[in-house]
Amino acid sequence: MGLCFYDDLHGAMLVKSFKKYDFLLSWMVLISGIMISGTCSAQEVDFVTKAQFALVMDADKNIVFFDKNSDVPMAPASMSKLMTVALIFRDLKAGRLKLDTPVRMSVNAWRKGGAPSRTSAMFVPVKSNVSVEQILRGLIIQSGNDAAIAIAEHISGTEEKFAKQMEAYGREIGLTHSTFRNATGLPHPKHLMSARDLAKLARHLIYEFPNYYAYFAEPSFKYRRFNFINRNPMLSLKAGYDGLKTGYTDKSKYGLVVSLKRDGRRLIGVFNGLQKKTERKKEAHRAINWVFANFVPRAIEASTQKFSARVWGGKSGSVGLSTAGDLKVFAPIEDDSPEIISEVIYQGPLKAPITQGQSVAKLRIKIADTVQEFDLFADETVAESNFISKAFDSLFYLIFGWIF
Repeated sequence: MGLCFYDDLHGAMLVKSFKKYDFLLSWMVLISGIMISGTCSAQEVDFVTKAQFALVMDADKNIVFFDKNSDVPMAPASMSKLMTVALIFRDLKAGRLKLDTPVRMSVNAWRKGGAPSRTSAMFVPVKSNVSVEQILRGLIIQSGNDAAIAIAEHISGTEEKFAKQMEAYGREIGLTHSTFRNATGLPHPKHLMSARDLAKLARHLIYEFPNYYAYFAEPSFKYRRFNFINRNPMLSLKAGYDGLKTGYTDKSKYGLVVSLKRDGRRLIGVFNGLQKKTERKKEAHRAINWVFANFVPRAIEASTQKFSARVWGGKSGSVGLSTAGDLKVFAPIEDDSPEIISEVIYQGPLKAPITQGQSVAKLRIKIADTVQEFDLFADETVAESNFISKAFDSLFYLIFGWIF
């Protein structure tokens, strides 16, 4: 087993080798169980789903347990309204909107997304005002396209400009396989999201806007003569489910983004491309239960084993690294002695000055095809060296790549 130090600046990789069992003994006094982030192979853990695209993750630890085509851009349908909601939450948090701010239902929004459109609608009368809070409920509970277009026009002037804001905000929060062309999720060849991006967006909504996330759990919404029932089928199960959004178009088929909190753990699931409406509830619940039944948290005790990283321009040529304390990972229940592969990864050499306690690298641990990364912190302060020392450091680095 190797402990690998990747140099992302120059494409070099430094490897320090450790005997497998020496490393395990030094890092683990006991494996009573495991928390890991990354991807879990569906074939190897014997779980399959009818969904064409799927991802199930632990939201607290950013751990992916199941992944099926999760990075493939797909038609997200109304699940992309989560980004519309995110921009509303963002503006509420920033004070640019208030819950009682009036939003006008334009002729365009009414025609494209209201009753004349024969799509999912909140049925706000044309040229009337509705509050931001009612818009939110109309978006989340009823999936109203008229509500989505109206708030897009209110925030950005036009739906097209709002879609550009959606895309910009998506890049800001780390969505790498998403392009937006409208506020509704109605079909457009370039309106696409991946299952992984939908999970990232759901996680962002949950942790960035806890004061507003509760709207997703509301079972119904009364507006005028209408009583809209929340379209999320998971809420009726009352097993910790508290959001987020369904979607359907002829192209996307049936989809669902769902989250729940159970036994102190929050999971997020994304499923799309299902042929039947009833399959959303069944497949999501089955996948969530599979995670709880097959993966348990276990502890890895930190020991005296020390890691290090090379330093450029410092009074010391290296710095010791350590974790913040004992590690916790997730491992399959049936595997009492899972194989552990560890790598230390950093963009290097690290540049001085470095402060004690500064997060400078990652410890990546792989167990049973899952991957979790932990922060590694500098054990000591490394002051900046003088010009001559920096020149020698540069020379050694260029010639030897720090392998000497």
